[in-house]
Amino acid sequence: MAYRETEKMRQRKAAARQRIAECTYQCVTEGGFRNARITRIAKLAGVATGTIYRHYESKEDLFAEIFRLATQREVDKVAEALATPGSVTERLENALQQFAERALKGPVMAWALIAEPVDPKVEEERLAYRKAYANLFEQAIREGIDEGCVPDQDAHQSSTCLVGAIAESLVGPLSPTQNGQAKPGDTDNHDPLINTIIRFCIQGLTGTRR
Repeated sequence: MAYRETEKMRQRKAAARQRIAECTYQCVTEGGFRNARITRIAKLAGVATGTIYRHYESKEDLFAEIFRLATQREVDKVAEALATPGSVTERLENALQQFAERALKGPVMAWALIAEPVDPKVEEERLAYRKAYANLFEQAIREGIDEGCVPDQDAHQSSTCLVGAIAESLVGPLSPTQNGQAKPGDTDNHDPLINTIIRFCIQGLTGTRR
């Protein structure tokens, strides 16, 4: 008789996979991908290391999933900011501020998502999500062009430049060699940095001083 997986077993497997993902996310939040050891993840999840590889073909597959989960949260926050009431430039400012503030409040995870050296499979995800951010900004820029508050330009190229500018401007402040013992939620005053990023990006898009 052919083996048939019961609903209870499927739920148990799904719960184990979810627990592994949550513990991996915790490890990355605390120390980046480099310090997310499979042995520690297994211990936190209360499973054997072999169990992890029954749910994920490799460590790279596990990390790629965590990267997708973590980055999608940030993409969603940017999308929410771009959907708020106001002019296009105001909404773009809100989105840039949201991106920068969240990154600086969670520097370890932000570094892992933006700049930490990672395996090729995870790097592919990074490139895909850079495009996701760019697509959101491109739509807003096109709306601004249509409304006349943003000069006519190549919206696709401008959106790519926008993503590159904000990501590159945060690399130094987020770097482990710069933030030292910074922990998620640290309350250093990052307003000057954030304001500079916003001003640079908006002036680059509109040609006017903010």
